[in-house]
Amino acid sequence: MRGDRTEAAVLSSLVEAGYSVSVPFGDNDKYDLVVDDGGTLHRVQCKTAWQNKPETIRFNTHSQTTRDGVYHEQTYEGAADAFAVRYPETGALYWVDVDDATEQKMELRFEADIDHPSINWASEFEFDGTIPSQSGPGRSATPDQSV
Repeated sequence: MRGDRTEAAVLSSLVEAGYSVSVPFGDNDKYDLVVDDGGTLHRVQCKTAWQNKPETIRFNTHSQTTRDGVYHEQTYEGAADAFAVRYPETGALYWVDVDDATEQKMELRFEADIDHPSINWASEFEFDGTIPSQSGPGRSATPDQSV
């Protein structure tokens, strides 16, 4: 249920922001949603974050499955374009490109005593209604409103 609530909240936020969102049929894809920004289709994997420490939240950046009694882990590289991460405690939504994500788990930090290059600041990934462009920093994709 937790994953379903996250997926529904992400879908609702994206539609509210003006994007066209499709849901793949079945449960065999490595992404939960396809988001059309009017120029690009984004394969999106929805994830639920949890509080890791008082100043950070964390989410999984890999899938875990058991097939025939054997445990398997896989990343989403090449199979999804972005993670839409929901933190249920606040309802905040974060957009993280798969290429920007760390392996296994990723932490998003709200505050720290130091500013270190390895810190993933939550504020830099917060979804504000526009999908960050993968074609360069400072560029974003807004939904095509001409329909």
